[in-house]
Amino acid sequence: MLIREIEEKDNKQVEDLIRTCLIEFGANKPGTAWTDPNLGDFYNLYKSEGSKYWVVEENAKIVAGCGIGPVEGIPDICELQKMYALKEARGTGISSELLRLALDFAKKHYKKCYLETFNNMVAANKFYKKNGFMPLEKPLNATEHFACDAWYIKTL
Repeated sequence: MLIREIEEKDNKQVEDLIRTCLIEFGANKPGTAWTDPNLGDFYNLYKSEGSKYWVVEENAKIVAGCGIGPVEGIPDICELQKMYALKEARGTGISSELLRLALDFAKKHYKKCYLETFNNMVAANKFYKKNGFMPLEKPLNATEHFACDAWYIKTL
């Protein structure tokens, strides 16, 4: 498996990856990435400073991805965004490598990293806690992902 920065040709596969995972967890609804207007254009979305998106490619197929982007109105905090992996990539250790790469990048630009997810993504919640993310009782601020019900923060 190869981890690399997103390329323009990856946009459709990344959108399909995210939609597949959202359907799997019943999160294909408003208030989630499902209705994100930028879902099919991550290549351009993650070009600004302090933002980056990585994909995991296996046999010319995108099997996982995640990004780092700013939290609006809070300059020292970034957000771990759109971290998803298809079933075949889970349990391989690739998500740990992807997270390490993302957090190494984040440390160069931010002091803390925030994320939003769902409680029913049990393995993901365990993964975030194992990697030093601390649960929050509420979101940092109002985002378009109002359906999320689990929030975490990590000092970088």
